[in-house]
Amino acid sequence: MLATLSRVKTPRWLSPDILSGYIPRGNELSLFSRSSSPVSAAWKLRVRDVSTSSSLCAKVRGNQKKGELSEKKLTRHFVDQRRVKLVAGSGGKGACCFHSEPRKEWGGPDGGNGGDGGSIIIKADRFVKSLAQIIPIYKGEDGQSGGSKNCYGRNGSPTYVCVPLGTAVKEQGKTIVDLSEHGQEYLAAFGGAGGKGNRFFLSNENRAPMTATSGMLGEERVLQLELRTMAHAGLVGFPNAGKSSLLRAISNARPAVAAYPFTTLNPHVGIVNYRDHEQVAVADIPGIIRGAHLNRGLGISFLRHIERCRFLLFVLDLSTPEPWTQLQHLRYELDQYEPGLSQRPQAIIANKMDLPEAQEKLETLRSLVIERIIPVSALTGQNTEELILHLRELYDGYRQGQGSGKG
Repeated sequence: MLATLSRVKTPRWLSPDILSGYIPRGNELSLFSRSSSPVSAAWKLRVRDVSTSSSLCAKVRGNQKKGELSEKKLTRHFVDQRRVKLVAGSGGKGACCFHSEPRKEWGGPDGGNGGDGGSIIIKADRFVKSLAQIIPIYKGEDGQSGGSKNCYGRNGSPTYVCVPLGTAVKEQGKTIVDLSEHGQEYLAAFGGAGGKGNRFFLSNENRAPMTATSGMLGEERVLQLELRTMAHAGLVGFPNAGKSSLLRAISNARPAVAAYPFTTLNPHVGIVNYRDHEQVAVADIPGIIRGAHLNRGLGISFLRHIERCRFLLFVLDLSTPEPWTQLQHLRYELDQYEPGLSQRPQAIIANKMDLPEAQEKLETLRSLVIERIIPVSALTGQNTEELILHLRELYDGYRQGQGSGKG
């Protein structure tokens, strides 16, 4: 044991001089043979304690590290805009060579053509929820060069860029295509054509062509990808109006809820399920403030997600002094962003009915607004069933209008 320990640098507190004054207790001596001296027993005991404590510390550090890793937020940030550069693959070179065979001195040209470059295709995928995975530059696969014996080069494989449903592809501010269906594809950049081998230039006038062309460069484009949330209904309201709490109350979504404004910075979509297995998607749009159409408070990026909503749910906060003014400001911001946006089928929801002064403000609101008002409390779940039923009425009206060709 001592010979083994001599190879390791012994700490000062483990020196034999210090251990000579150490007298182990009876239960500690029982761990060793009776013939062992107190010093050797102390050596064995302390060495065992050191090894055990070291392994225990290592386990504790490992568990702490695992705990830190498990508490990390591994989900990527929600991204709804990307600028991407697409460079399709170039064509392969054509080969310049002649047929070679024993006892056949003057073989003809047999250089094959190069393969075409791979194109870049943008594809809508319902399993992709954000543009966070989109990289700045995509390079297509180049085609392979041609070979002898009239062998053509292999074409480059196409490169697929998967985007969420509802992604609009723009170039210089103009929308080119709107990818709203699963599996829908858009050929964004064409691959370059492969070069011609000298076999291609064989003619009666030129029986031994020495000409071979290089492949063409692939198409290069710079596009803007813009994601707009696809949902049947959109919860529109000022910050801290209770939209996220309301979405949690009527659907299976679990957005973050807090007592401060701008808790929601990215749209969340919840699904409302009905007994006939019909599903209605409801989007929690981040809070809109005055001047949102001028991009105050990221207003443009928030208003963009309302464009695809077929009907709107205006959420008014009854805890404010004059909640009826919120409806006017919200409609004004929507019309300034897109004329006629506030005229879509809609419902007005008076939230926070659990407050003492809510009933009085509700009566004043009903006297000023002609449209139907649904009083609810997202905190207690009061009257949420009526909201769910009215939501189904709006959805059925949208489906009927779509079936008749009006949607």
